Amino acid sequence: PVPTISWRRADGKPLPRKARRHRSSGLLEIPNFQQEDAGLYECVAENVRGRNVARGQLTFYAQPSWTQQIRDVRAAIEERVSWECRASGRPKPSYRWLKDGEPLLPQGRVQLEQGSLTIASVSLSDAGMYQCVAENRHGVIFTSAELSVIAIGPDFSKTLLKKLTLVKVGGEVIIECKPKASPRPTYSWKKGKDILRENDR
Repeated sequence: PVPTISWRRADGKPLPRKARRHRSSGLLEIPNFQQEDAGLYECVAENVRGRNVARGQLTFYAQPSWTQQIRDVRAAIEERVSWECRASGRPKPSYRWLKDGEPLLPQGRVQLEQGSLTIASVSLSDAGMYQCVAENRHGVIFTSAELSVIAIGPDFSKTLLKKLTLVKVGGEVIIECKPKASPRPTYSWKKGKDILRENDR
């Protein structure tokens, strides 16, 4: 006689609630298939003469999709710059980096690790357009950001050269001079109009 057909998961989990079974055609339909729906499924056919089982593995694949993208950065010379990009996908995506459309390789100040890019001390030559590329066998996606490198002349507006009064003869006085500047400036000191030279004091 015509067999009855039923479906089940081989791992013992219940069939997805959204699954639709068409008994007349023996069809199992799973709309909006997701990773949790993946697994080994069994089709069971039986009548008064016997029973038979067919098995099939459903595997979930997905092209990469961004969970964290990179953004434009303005940095002063010698600053540290870090970017991180993250993507979901099945299988897990791999990452690579481009600068102005050319492959970027780890060397010296530039460190690459998975979706992370770090430039230890930026210079004017580092300025440009950077791209993080995430890919698996089902797709490739890009996220882009621009690195602008700026130079800053010495700025004393936020630095105070404190007026110090020596209270005790023979005491030590420290005066700090830390202007905002990029690249790092060289320093010289004057007392009045005379340039100070190092000596034993």
